[in-house]
Amino acid sequence: MEKEKEKEKSCTLLVHFDRGTSAMANEIKEALEGNDVEAKIEAMKKAVMLLLNGETIPQLFITIIRYVLPSEDHTVQKLLLLYLEIIDKTDSSGKVLPEMILICQNLRNNLQHPNEYIRAVTLRFLCRLNEPEIIEPLIPSILQNLEHRHPFVRRNAVLAVMSVYRLPGGDHLLVDAPEIVEKFLSAEQDGSSKRNAFLMLFNCAQDRAVSYLFAHIDRINEWGEQLQMLVLELIRKVCRADKGEKGKYIKIIISLLNAPSTAVNYECAGTLVSLSSAPTAVRAAASTYCQLLLSQSDNNVKLIVLDRLSELKASYREIIVELVMDVLRALSSPNLDVKRKTLDIVLDLITHGNVDEIVLMLKKEVVKTQSGEHEKNGEYRQMLVQAIHTCAIKFPEVASTVVHLLMDFLGDTNVASATDVAVFVREIIETNPKLRVSIITRLLDTFYQIRASRVCACALWIIGEYCLSLSEVESGIATIKQCLGDLPFFTASEEGEGQEAQKTSQPLNSATVSSRRPVVLADGTYATQSAVLETAMSPPTVVQGSLASNGNLRSLILSGDFFLGAVVACTLTKLVLRLEEVQPSKTEVNRTTTQALLILVSMLQLGQSSVLPQPIDNDSHERIVLCIRLLCNTGDDVRKIWLQACRESFLKMLADKQRRETEEIKAKAKISYAQPDDLIDFYHLKSRKGMSQLELEDAVQDDLKRATGEFIKDGDDANRLNRIFQLTGFGDPVYAEAYVTVHHYDIVLDVTVINRTKETLQNLCLELATMGDLKLVERPQNYTLAPESSKQIKANIKVSSTETGVIFGNIVYETKNVNDRHVIVLNDIHIDIMDYISPASCADTAFRSMWAEFEWENKVAVNTVIQDEREFLEHIIKSTNMKCLSPPSAVEGECGFLAANLYAKSIFGEDALVNLSVEKQADGKLSGFIRIRSKTQGIALSLGDKITLKQKGAA
Repeated sequence: MEKEKEKEKSCTLLVHFDRGTSAMANEIKEALEGNDVEAKIEAMKKAVMLLLNGETIPQLFITIIRYVLPSEDHTVQKLLLLYLEIIDKTDSSGKVLPEMILICQNLRNNLQHPNEYIRAVTLRFLCRLNEPEIIEPLIPSILQNLEHRHPFVRRNAVLAVMSVYRLPGGDHLLVDAPEIVEKFLSAEQDGSSKRNAFLMLFNCAQDRAVSYLFAHIDRINEWGEQLQMLVLELIRKVCRADKGEKGKYIKIIISLLNAPSTAVNYECAGTLVSLSSAPTAVRAAASTYCQLLLSQSDNNVKLIVLDRLSELKASYREIIVELVMDVLRALSSPNLDVKRKTLDIVLDLITHGNVDEIVLMLKKEVVKTQSGEHEKNGEYRQMLVQAIHTCAIKFPEVASTVVHLLMDFLGDTNVASATDVAVFVREIIETNPKLRVSIITRLLDTFYQIRASRVCACALWIIGEYCLSLSEVESGIATIKQCLGDLPFFTASEEGEGQEAQKTSQPLNSATVSSRRPVVLADGTYATQSAVLETAMSPPTVVQGSLASNGNLRSLILSGDFFLGAVVACTLTKLVLRLEEVQPSKTEVNRTTTQALLILVSMLQLGQSSVLPQPIDNDSHERIVLCIRLLCNTGDDVRKIWLQACRESFLKMLADKQRRETEEIKAKAKISYAQPDDLIDFYHLKSRKGMSQLELEDAVQDDLKRATGEFIKDGDDANRLNRIFQLTGFGDPVYAEAYVTVHHYDIVLDVTVINRTKETLQNLCLELATMGDLKLVERPQNYTLAPESSKQIKANIKVSSTETGVIFGNIVYETKNVNDRHVIVLNDIHIDIMDYISPASCADTAFRSMWAEFEWENKVAVNTVIQDEREFLEHIIKSTNMKCLSPPSAVEGECGFLAANLYAKSIFGEDALVNLSVEKQADGKLSGFIRIRSKTQGIALSLGDKITLKQKGAA
């Protein structure tokens, strides 16, 4: 192993080289022999790049010694050192080449050169030399440079001393190096030189570094940023080796929290949390993160700090709750990602004590979005509405302070934000009966401002369900009539004009009707739903006379939105049924019923006329006809269904939602406990002598962690075995198997190769190649394998997207006969997409929006032996590592068909959407389709292949 390591060349320099530009050795030689300095510089650059890319130019060495070595130009001298750094300085047996003696004298002269730059770059060059024979005669000159007047030379001299001391046998070359560097560190004033000296002690004489630290502990805040960062690294290293020592180091970290450098502050906070669980330490770290969150303008820094706070919240929620208002101040950032992450953290920290302050802050932010001109205000307002909704559901007492403010945004131009407000109002009016009257009054006053169809539909449902008194019912009916405008919706003359327009646009209309079927685009994908909706909901071609109106319901219905028309019909029916209960005058009831019937019949006439390009859909037609029949002939059973059963269904939905949220919270809160035979350490029986309050707290927290099993990490041995892939057969002369580890963006293959023959295998090489978005990082190396011995070979592979990849290759080796090469083809390793995606949650509106937006779709036909719909759904969820967004209540029951939405997110931030629709046939088998949509092609195809593979073998 040691010999193999010595053979591996260390690379200390990387330079881009364009292979298209050829540089001949003769041209380089001529340029080096000339007197033109610029030409020499270009020639040296070409020589260095050729050497770096595997070329050997042995004939240049003597030329460079003769013509480049004497040059006084600093750039030439720097390039000379780079050249000397790259060339081979030893022969095949490992002995230093005799010509290297020529450069030793030059290096000694450089180390005594009057120019400090030449001295410093030479010292830096010596840091990269691994040949003691070359370095040994230069040691006195290196030590002399520790006393040079210029700090640039001294800081590089310290690094050279460290490099020499760390060489094999370097402790014999520089026996007293730690002592020399410690004296140098005590007398040095330059910050960078002190940092390098401390780094030398840190790596080579840790005890001396610790002694120096405690000897100068009072002045640690005066040290430079680089040295303070190194001190923190030393503390982490010492405490990992001996946890009992961490008490005295924590005091140093807390003192460094006040350092002027923000980088040091951040590292201090991270180190503090990693070493101590004491409330005082965690509180100090969290406060530091909050200060960084407010003081730093870089959005990337803010996001990183928010990630750290989110990690702290998971383990120390009670402490972070105290700082919730400081975290909330990060909403002042203009970046939406920062705002979103801030709200996510804050919503998990709401308590009875701080909910009023948080809601007040959120209300102020909502008002700011109304006055600002920022283009993202609508999206930000939607986030704030969702946050306030969460607060009001957790703590109903705050709903009264926000609901009226938010109702002003029902007419928001941002449809998603307005929809969230409507859903919020719908839930609050049910969970807060005291607010019902004020909400209904406000809703009826502002209903005319609503312009979005979905928001109108939700608001109409609220009016139909919660207008209970006579005045409310009459106001509700009057508001709807006002927003519908005068009847009829069109006149006979307009219908005639509509027929003429329809004849002229007949080809267009036929194309529109045909667009209801799935349309395949040029790239092979289905057209998204949004295209169909835009065509179906396009404004009428004729808008004249009585068609032009300002009523929001009238405008939407005249645009072809008959689903909203059906909602209007249902709302009017409910209000008339309730009016019969609260209005003593039968005459008024009959008059209102007649007016409602007139409205419903007018909508049916509009839907069946030629005024609009699209006729009414069958579902909306049936619902409106049902409402007409109901108003003409009402019965007690039907009345009960319309006035009570709808509300009861809504209550069940809310209860189910609350139950699922409670279950998720309980699942997150599960903790592991210690084993029955674990040692119990009684804190009160410990000696407290000489311990500070912080050390006492830290000891208590450590005991608690042991008691709850937090220090114990169980290895998932079964999972490890699943990741072992056999690459060759048991009968092959070389047996190989790989253990695959997936680390987000990296795949590591630990390949075990066993020589099963009685011969020595030479130049054995593991050659790998990849398919998909996988990329090999290292070049393959050659190994020698003794008879019946084994070798561990590591291969690193980079992953750039969520896509099923394949790793394939072979093992090539030679036996005693060098000309006889043997090749063993390896089994393929398929990288599973499941390693990159994880279950995630998203709102129903967000799912629908992404479903309409994403262009890549993969449609998989159901082909399985499973005969139960629920069992098949559970199998697909388990096979795809996705989360079912459809609530359990929505997929319960035996009705012969099932539809559910699944969602997952990849480590690259990609969304994976799945819609499963299955139906049980007469023979008991399941049929249907699983549709997968994503923004990228890879994840849609890979997930489809996974489902196709898994659904068949699910017996």
